[in-house]
Amino acid sequence: MTYKNFTIETDEDGIALITWDMPEKSMNVIDLSVMEELDAVVDQVVGDDAIKGAVITSGKNAFSGGADLTMLEGLLKDFHVQRAKDPEAAAKALFEGSRKLTLVYRKLETCGKPFVAAVNNTSMGGGTELALACHARVADEDLKMGLPEVKVGLFPGAGGTQRVMRMADGQQGMQFLLQGKTLRAPQAKQLKLVDEVTQSKKLVAAAKKMLKAGIDPVKPWDKKGFKLPNGNIYSPAGFQFWPAANAIYRRETFDNYPGARYLLHAVVEGLQLPMDLALQVESRYFAKVLQTPEAANMIRSLFVSMQELNKGARRPIDQRPNNIKKVGILGAGFMGAGIAYVTAQAGINVVLIDRDQEAADKGKAHTEDLLSKAVKRGRSTEDKKAKILSRIQATADYEELADCDLVIEAVFEDREIKKTVTEKAEAVMKSRAIYASNTSTLPITSLAQASKRPKNFIGIHFFSPVDKMMLVEVIMGKRTSDRALAMALDYIKAIKKTPIVVNDSRGFYTSRVVMTYIREGLMMLADGIPAPMIENAGKMAGMPVGPLSLGDEVALDLAWKIVSATRKDLGVKYVEGPLDNILEEMVVKRERFGRKNGKGFYDYNGKDKSLWPGIPDVVGQPKSADSFNIEELKQRLLVMQALESARIFEENCLTDVREADVGSILGFGFAPYTGGTLSYIDMMGTTAFVELCKKFTRKWGPRFKPNKLLREMAKNNETFYGRFPPKGEVAVKDAA
Repeated sequence: MTYKNFTIETDEDGIALITWDMPEKSMNVIDLSVMEELDAVVDQVVGDDAIKGAVITSGKNAFSGGADLTMLEGLLKDFHVQRAKDPEAAAKALFEGSRKLTLVYRKLETCGKPFVAAVNNTSMGGGTELALACHARVADEDLKMGLPEVKVGLFPGAGGTQRVMRMADGQQGMQFLLQGKTLRAPQAKQLKLVDEVTQSKKLVAAAKKMLKAGIDPVKPWDKKGFKLPNGNIYSPAGFQFWPAANAIYRRETFDNYPGARYLLHAVVEGLQLPMDLALQVESRYFAKVLQTPEAANMIRSLFVSMQELNKGARRPIDQRPNNIKKVGILGAGFMGAGIAYVTAQAGINVVLIDRDQEAADKGKAHTEDLLSKAVKRGRSTEDKKAKILSRIQATADYEELADCDLVIEAVFEDREIKKTVTEKAEAVMKSRAIYASNTSTLPITSLAQASKRPKNFIGIHFFSPVDKMMLVEVIMGKRTSDRALAMALDYIKAIKKTPIVVNDSRGFYTSRVVMTYIREGLMMLADGIPAPMIENAGKMAGMPVGPLSLGDEVALDLAWKIVSATRKDLGVKYVEGPLDNILEEMVVKRERFGRKNGKGFYDYNGKDKSLWPGIPDVVGQPKSADSFNIEELKQRLLVMQALESARIFEENCLTDVREADVGSILGFGFAPYTGGTLSYIDMMGTTAFVELCKKFTRKWGPRFKPNKLLREMAKNNETFYGRFPPKGEVAVKDAA
């Protein structure tokens, strides 16, 4: 029998080598065709008496990227259509459709013949669950194994929760599942999720050797007398572990994520049952999670939309691909050095320029430090380190920019400094080279006034630290060309980051919204809300840190400079408020700039920090925490950011709902369970959101006044994704 996604070769020892190699895909993923064929492959192995056992391996450079979540998205859409007609039939169809993979894996696990997974390089999600369903696993030294479903609002729903917790230590297993962690080969072996680690070229041979030595085709949990690694749920050991596990779950998630919540349910209930019933429990909770708006929003934003943006959804289709060989970077400070690192790591040569050789060398040393840490952790080699460093040329000589395809300016947020370096760079750059500013707030059109070729001038805004933050915000000036945009997006794709494209305005999208979060925290201080309560409200709402902590990280003196520049530009139109007074007192009078000088709203001692006891000296004594509603505080912090996003959308600075949502999560950590700022409004409903804004306007001030677009949408009961569907969805609707 022939298959589209698999090939089977049986050797003279009766070992079948099953190679998974999907046509026209860079990585194996699990879709309906893979499920159907794998089911048939198991039947073929079982039905052929000549086959004694099987090895499953990948024909690609990685084992599997996991399930194709667009398949689940389609399943969900069918469910919502059918639910309107027959809710019970819709729920049954969703349950059965979402557990097809579980049944295939269980069939493999109980077929009576041993399967060994030969796992090379990356194995994620459903690919990892396939390996766990096999009777043994051998991995190569480059293994990156994960079950990251919780990061897109789900949990491992093809047996992952049940098998991991029957194989690994309970505490480590729960951390692996709840955090969606990626394991390297030694960690996976230590957790007993992998049996053996070898070199890539020896992978299949090692798997066959295991089969020849004898592999039991019956899993331990399918035998009488099986004992869980940490004992039963209701046992002295269980009573010590599970209440603590629940407490840690609450601390980490604040119960905002249905996927994580029901993962814990599935584990606790499933571990009390035989495997087949346990898998049924897992499947029921998985189907329940699929129906939640949080899961739907997270799948859409963090998988579908992000994938579309990464593949160039916003790239002008008439522009030729750019082969970027060399990039110039102006400014070797923390940002410039970080950009140099990710660029060189992508195989692109870099010219790193600063005012003198010493400053430029210091920037290159940042890359050396990062690479040395990677070598120390076993994630790189001295040879790779030397190759990457050789790509970075640190210099003070602008003439070295002559053959650069792209030049990125990453100097201080000062117009005069930016003007000077722009003029110096353009004097030597080739005519078709693109010039980009890494400004976080200054309008690109105004910065382009220093350029003799504004069509080649664009904004490429990185986030700090550059090596860890995945988002890059591309800003179009009024005269920026499509060719400049194509160059920016091709470069971002080369360094493996996610782009969003916005039109020009002060603060663009991300900086403007994140400042509203910090501002709302300061306004809460002025309202007499205790600082610890403000910080807890932010984290409970789903933000990574509280607004005062974020203010310290961004740097209060930078916030003061932005406020001062805005006041200068707006003149008499600028309205002063508590924000100005608090920042002036903190920055000008007390020189508390944030983490950068070890004192802001927090006092810093190395990695440790604590709220500064002197905050009441600046804002006055706080009122009793009992006089404030924590739910309202959480809403204030999220509503303000979502409202500002809606304003930016109305102003045409943001033009794509996908970019609003993806940008808000990756750029400033907006509560991921909501799916992003505009999904948050859609999830609440525009009518309810506008009413909440009106309530807050009456209670807390005009900054909460809903804009015209929102009022209009509320009146017509519209959603952002309904009124402004992404271009791909429009095409689908038109085709239908």
